[in-house]
Amino acid sequence: MFWKKQWKKILDKDGKEQYEIPAYSKGGGHIKSLERQGGLTTSASYGGMGVRELQLRMELLVNQVLSTRRSVFEPAKELAGFAKVDQDRFLNSIEKLCHTSVELAFNFCQFAPKSLQLVDEENWDDWIEKLLAIHNEKGLDDCINTMRNVEDYIQSLSLAPSTVSLDEVSRILESFVIGLSGRYLGIEVSDVFYSDTESIRLPEVSSQFSNREDNFTFYKVMAVHQWAQTWYGTWRMNVETLVKMFKDPERALSLFHKLETIRLDARIESELPGIARAMKTLNEKQNSEEDLSKLSKTWIRAIEKLKEPDTTVRDTMFFLEAVYKDEHAPADKFYQGSLNPHEARIKMEARTQKEKQSLANKLKHLQQELDKSKQQNTENEFGEVTDEFIAETGEKGFSINEIEDDSMPDGFKIELQYDEKAVETPEDIQQLLASILQDFGEIPDDYLIDVTEGDNDKESELEESTSNDSIETSEDIFLYDEWDHSRQKYRKEWCHLKEVEIRPVHNNFVNNTLHKHRGLLKRLHRTFEALREDDKRMKRQPFGDDIDLDAVIEAYSDTKSGFEASQNLFTKSRKIDRNIAVMFMIDMSGSTAGWINEMEREALVLLCESLEILGDRYAIYGFSGATHKRCELYKIKTFDEAYGNDVKARISGIEPQDYTRMGAAIRHLTKLLHQVEARTKLLITLSDGRPDDQDGYRGPYGIEDTRRALIEAKFLGIHPFCITIDDEAMDYLQHMYGAVNFAVIDHVDKLPYKVSDIYRRITV
Repeated sequence: MFWKKQWKKILDKDGKEQYEIPAYSKGGGHIKSLERQGGLTTSASYGGMGVRELQLRMELLVNQVLSTRRSVFEPAKELAGFAKVDQDRFLNSIEKLCHTSVELAFNFCQFAPKSLQLVDEENWDDWIEKLLAIHNEKGLDDCINTMRNVEDYIQSLSLAPSTVSLDEVSRILESFVIGLSGRYLGIEVSDVFYSDTESIRLPEVSSQFSNREDNFTFYKVMAVHQWAQTWYGTWRMNVETLVKMFKDPERALSLFHKLETIRLDARIESELPGIARAMKTLNEKQNSEEDLSKLSKTWIRAIEKLKEPDTTVRDTMFFLEAVYKDEHAPADKFYQGSLNPHEARIKMEARTQKEKQSLANKLKHLQQELDKSKQQNTENEFGEVTDEFIAETGEKGFSINEIEDDSMPDGFKIELQYDEKAVETPEDIQQLLASILQDFGEIPDDYLIDVTEGDNDKESELEESTSNDSIETSEDIFLYDEWDHSRQKYRKEWCHLKEVEIRPVHNNFVNNTLHKHRGLLKRLHRTFEALREDDKRMKRQPFGDDIDLDAVIEAYSDTKSGFEASQNLFTKSRKIDRNIAVMFMIDMSGSTAGWINEMEREALVLLCESLEILGDRYAIYGFSGATHKRCELYKIKTFDEAYGNDVKARISGIEPQDYTRMGAAIRHLTKLLHQVEARTKLLITLSDGRPDDQDGYRGPYGIEDTRRALIEAKFLGIHPFCITIDDEAMDYLQHMYGAVNFAVIDHVDKLPYKVSDIYRRITV
């Protein structure tokens, strides 16, 4: 929208002077802003803007949501009492919020002026980023509530020296619980703390205690308690169904959780004494030691019994029936979180079914190898099979032998036998059996039978069919591992990736795009010019290249008041070294056909035009592929290449290809970006949907491989972000990228602004 404005003095019906401030838009119409002359018209003592100027500036920013009942006059009155630097800071924040939502910006005008009094300049940008994150994750209402309760944010700042964020320690906690369980158990942020048997949900920050060590220990205690549910068999009974047998299922679940916490704490104390001591220390600091005097004899007996080393979840369920009618119950432990039996059941059913199929496939292969080896060992000197082997080829099968082992949660470890003889078990089968044992407490009989019947080896068929495909052998082929989350290990050199030259198209696409979005481009240029900030102006310097008016006014005021005036009356410019490299990864899968492809190409043109202003190094690659044997990266612009006619022709030539196998592309671009010398490195993905390929690379498999590839990039100091147009992206992007490292857009003009927001967050 293009604006022109003017001030016009008029007289009201009483003959008093007023001012009319019309703001004309290109589409017609205007806004009147009338206020009596006099009163609070300017912040002269601070050199700030007056009410009417502030009102006009805010109206220009949020005009499209204003009405006769929705005004920014009251916020302008509040803002007029602040210094010019604070007013500018507030107005700049409104403009930034407008890029996300004009409605959000309007509400910021209404509810946030008091934040200028409470949030200092040092923490202001973090405050705005927090509002944007809440808006993106939870919506406008929660964001408004946060603005109203800015005091809570200030309180969190006061706790900052002792606060520990999950982002700081998630990798440590994840490694810790994986080491305990032997299989993957992810750590995720959530307002509700529980485990679904495949991930542990923990709070975003830990600030209950007065020092960082205790707050980190609190995280560890919570994580171990959630891990213990799976390790010690909380979910080996269908808790969701059993609590529904009671008149009040919610109360029954709460009591079950109290009882199960007692049992799990006793097991942890017995087998992880270090963690148990930490739990006890935190309990003492929380003054949460249990008072048993008010509990019934039934509760006392339940507590004593559940602390015995051989108790199981069946004992917990037995005592649930016994204590259900009791009026008093022990208080919840502050670290126990909550239970979500429905999600746990869904995850377990999906995992156990998949593991059963996988075990059958692997045992079938192992059986073939064992029979072949035995046949070779029983052939005579003429290569003929002996009678001994023929006599032993009757009915054979696998079985499990339980060997006593007090270090295991069920008191034994398992040994795989074939034909009643112990066999050397491959590592992948050992891990699979350990996972099944963790879920069931045993290896069910039906997991070991019928491994020779039928042909259920879908994974084997897939690998054999793809291995028979012709593979292009060239020095241009790059081999990358791929993470198999079901096996919890990498498929070594699984993906074959090739860099492909995109076919350039010399047409008027770029010029047409620049003409079509010429107004947007001007605004983008201003946005990116503001980001450039080649010079940072330092105030209150003893010498410099300009006068600091605020410092001079303050010195004059001090002199008039009889105080000694400061000699720091100048501003000085300091050059900022921008050392940034950005890699753009563009989805070229078949699903981008049509308007999505056009939007991607237009967005790239606008991005390139804007990034040229910054002078930062950037590269653009498209990605697609079909199966792990044919992963392709399309070179659009390399770091060393100028944005010229060749690059523009390649952008014009971007066409939809095949599927969306993201992991290999991320690993290759991470390698390229890692080779670039830069202080800050960004990997920004533009995609229309979740990872997907025809050879099983969809659902959890593709998501987990992509997430693992992004974690690998983070370890190398690269900041990954994703911008998507997928409305369902919240289902998976938060898991892959983290809560604030992705954005969902629906129009081309929003994409460059999202990139500029990423820049502000990381580089400024």
